[in-house]
Amino acid sequence: MDAQCANISLSKGSAIPWVDEIKYSGVCILQSHTFKCSLANHRRSFYRSANAIFGNIGRMASEEVVLQLIKSRPICIPTLLHEVEACALTKSELFRTNNIGVVKSSQSYFGLCLPSEIWA
Repeated sequence: MDAQCANISLSKGSAIPWVDEIKYSGVCILQSHTFKCSLANHRRSFYRSANAIFGNIGRMASEEVVLQLIKSRPICIPTLLHEVEACALTKSELFRTNNIGVVKSSQSYFGLCLPSEIWA
């Protein structure tokens, strides 16, 4: 059962209301019993950037070339990883699969690193 919390009162008499989500330093923090972030905005920015690349080259290039362009474009991967740094995500949340074999195969085939390796 969710508890109803009182607003936080400030010294000038105004109050800070409770909200379902808040954006702090570019990270969207969601209301939850545990610390939880939303990747929706960053994922949308990543797809917009990746689709711009794909839209320019279309089907003329192989998947490897498209992925290399996405990896080399300075906005694509950093945009996607911005919130991942602040939130502890599971591999299934990151890769949208529960099959670790799919994750490992994708990483190996396309030369993708884990976020922890990229940050290092």
